[in-house]
Amino acid sequence: MDSSPVNWEALDALIIDFAKSENLIEDSSPPSSPSLTSPSSPSLSSSSYRSRLIILQIRRSLEAGNIDAAVDLLRAQAPFVLEDQRLLFRLQKQKFIELLRKGTTEDRGFAIDYLRKSLAPCALNAYPEAYEEFKHVLLAFIYDENDQTSPVANEWAEKRRYEIAGLLTSVLRAHLHAYNPVFSMTLRYLISIHKGFCFREGILSPISNLTERLLLEERDPPAIPEESLYEAQPFDEVDIQALAHAVELTRQGAIDSLRVAKGDLFLAFQNEICRMRLDAAMLDELVREYCIYRGIVESGVQTLSEPLKVNPPESGCCSSRECSFDADCSSAKRSNSETSATTDPSSVQGTDAELRYASEPANNLEDCSTSGSHQSENSRLPRNRSHGAGERSKRKRWRGRHDDLDLISDIHFNRCGKQEVSTAMQVASTPVLKVVENTNGEDKYEIVVGIKELAGRGMAAEVVEEINALDPNFFEQNPVLLFQLKQVEFLNLVGLGEHSGALRVACSHLGPLAASDHSLLKPLKETLLALLRPNEDALVSGLPLHVLATSLQVAFGKRLGIEEPQLMRIMRATLHTHTEWFKLQMCKDGFESLLRIDSLKENNTAVLTAVAASKSNTNSCTLGSSQVTVSSTARLSDDGGSPNQASSRDVICDENAILKVMEFLALPRADAIHLLAQYNGNAETVIQQIFA
Repeated sequence: MDSSPVNWEALDALIIDFAKSENLIEDSSPPSSPSLTSPSSPSLSSSSYRSRLIILQIRRSLEAGNIDAAVDLLRAQAPFVLEDQRLLFRLQKQKFIELLRKGTTEDRGFAIDYLRKSLAPCALNAYPEAYEEFKHVLLAFIYDENDQTSPVANEWAEKRRYEIAGLLTSVLRAHLHAYNPVFSMTLRYLISIHKGFCFREGILSPISNLTERLLLEERDPPAIPEESLYEAQPFDEVDIQALAHAVELTRQGAIDSLRVAKGDLFLAFQNEICRMRLDAAMLDELVREYCIYRGIVESGVQTLSEPLKVNPPESGCCSSRECSFDADCSSAKRSNSETSATTDPSSVQGTDAELRYASEPANNLEDCSTSGSHQSENSRLPRNRSHGAGERSKRKRWRGRHDDLDLISDIHFNRCGKQEVSTAMQVASTPVLKVVENTNGEDKYEIVVGIKELAGRGMAAEVVEEINALDPNFFEQNPVLLFQLKQVEFLNLVGLGEHSGALRVACSHLGPLAASDHSLLKPLKETLLALLRPNEDALVSGLPLHVLATSLQVAFGKRLGIEEPQLMRIMRATLHTHTEWFKLQMCKDGFESLLRIDSLKENNTAVLTAVAASKSNTNSCTLGSSQVTVSSTARLSDDGGSPNQASSRDVICDENAILKVMEFLALPRADAIHLLAQYNGNAETVIQQIFA
């Protein structure tokens, strides 16, 4: 399966925001968040850390069978839940079962008294089926808890605790707008699309070993819409179908979700996405691995050599299907401060600078050495390490959820996830360079991160020297990376007015490299155009140095035996299938801006091969595009379709016809389009043929 290029700087910003929101790193500054003008604004609502913590505490109490503790928390923090007779009846019925479960004569007496005073009166007014359920649960007096053939075996089952805990979680999240951080929701959405795409196309997913354990099959029950004596307001069919197919709901399920969100499509979407359950322990470890690799947090010996540690489940712990739930909440349970969970893609550079470049000069050229001075191999490694030590002091310390690991103890993860994720955190066992073969894993990470930092600041000459000192053969195997580094060096010299030095770089390196690889001739010509515009500010500022820096980090890291993080593999594969999926749907994803997926795909690799002012040539020399095709005609031209194919697809792309077939036949958009193509775009004909 192919993969799409990723804007790693945008992902860094989402990861940093996630780590701050979940209090996984020690940082005093709150997560960045754009202000919202209204709840219906097409950007993510501000998630309250405190609200998520309260919800998690309520969930823990319900899953442990401690109904009284959950009710006390609800009474203090969310009394509106207890005012809903439907929810109150479910809580009281579960409390009745828990009293009987204790098995003592005294508790049995309490259960009878509770039945008379609370459960029976509530059953009369809760909902139409409540009284029948009340009479049915009385059989628990007769049938034992361990009798699996009894008519009340389901009422006795501990999974009932998790069902009501999930239901209350969904209700509280929707009412309090206590949504998970943006990255957490984005990952849920991308993985769900990836699974659906692979299933539909019959493709074996290259990341199935990760996604199957990261995104669990079960979901929390949906929140219950408020009861109303009035007829429900009709919703736009476009919204209904968009929601239904984005999160795999029935049409009625999408309508109910919109009712809960009072017609707000984006709030309904967030409610449904957060119902999907992630293995929080595994997610934290993937994020931690990524943060260390990218130099966001400090690396440590235990990160590279010790396996992932998760508290063992206590005796009597539920199975993974019942027990592994989305605990996207911070481990600092005593904090009452509220933090935001949204990220502004426009602030990517600012967020990154806040964590790692706070004390660096604003102008990269101030640090950019172009002397090309040579140093011995023995002096090279200490200089690289001293640079890494300076950068290391600016990184944050990983804190983790060590206080709440008992919340996310998961037998499934302990058994399966531990081995795979921990091996990803270790240095690979492949042969490594002799110059660093005795270097420990932490120092190897620091070397690679140091090279990335230098490249990200435009210090191309220094990067080439560092790499040549460590691996003289690296650029022989990666000539394109050397060409791009020399491009940066050339443009830096032009920006400083050192034309003779720039031409020496072009003659010594760019020319011979382009002669060996003719595909580099066009970028070389466009680079030389910089000589005509030596004083333009955009000359250097327009360079996507982060793209080059990440490419160097991945390539050179592998030479040192360091594999790229598993999260990078997940993001590449899922972003690719997201693009392909919406090509099949022949439409744009209406939720990609909400989840910052569009910013993750904004990966401009063209500017490295041209002057920033030469915008007309930018698209022609991209190394890979990840833009989603919106119109059918544009997609056909890209795919090389024939004129007959184009005219046929133009006929079927009537949105009303597509929606009508999707609604009446309950089909996905792509299937509706294929059916319409067979009947000249006539929705009535399609429906008649199906029901004929």
